Amino acid sequence: MPDTGTLRVGSYNIHRCIGSDGRSNPQRVAEVIGELACKVVGLQEVENTGATESGARCLDAIAAATGMKAVAGMRVIRRIGHYGNALLTHLPVLAVQRHDLSYYSREPRGVLDVQLQAEAGPLRVMVTHLGLLPWERRFQVKKILEITAAAPPEQTLVLLGDINEWWPRGRPLRWLHAQFGCPPHARSYPASRPLFALDRIWVKPRGALLELRAHRSTLARMASDHLPVVAELHTP
Repeated sequence: MPDTGTLRVGSYNIHRCIGSDGRSNPQRVAEVIGELACKVVGLQEVENTGATESGARCLDAIAAATGMKAVAGMRVIRRIGHYGNALLTHLPVLAVQRHDLSYYSREPRGVLDVQLQAEAGPLRVMVTHLGLLPWERRFQVKKILEITAAAPPEQTLVLLGDINEWWPRGRPLRWLHAQFGCPPHARSYPASRPLFALDRIWVKPRGALLELRAHRSTLARMASDHLPVVAELHTP
């Protein structure tokens, strides 16, 4: 685990726990999350068909296997099943909000907004998965920046998730960098041969983000179509 004064957080699109072999295997995903050794992990595409709003079958299985507390976000309803964002954490949960980012008739999207109690003080973590169309992402990023702009300046805020932005100079990324600062990034998709940095982590204040990397273990290349990304934060 990180030394005192740092906190490790991660973002992982688990692709409904379906790996490169086409099998759904929550235990395999849980083992990858264990490899990350994070206190906080934001998840995307967490399958929860037939689950209640407060939990999810896949999410509950991963939480039980990792020993972490699970917080479910808004559900996305599609022909292939219900899924959404989620948060796993070893830290106490203080408050939870779920913000709707849905764009007209496009697939519902949202931000899971969780207040945590870290050793150094309160920590706010926002987990999201943006849409596939450029104008959809622009709408969603503007909504996110309205929320984060209202955050107290002394608050440590982490925004993470699958941003679905393929262009390094795309407007959504430029707008996010303008408010959060330009952090390092890592190629995370596709997991077998990562070419694109779709999975991102921003931190306010920018100086609190010490390092970011993609986790490229053999198991991570098999467990999902995305690699998880991991950031080390300074928490004085």
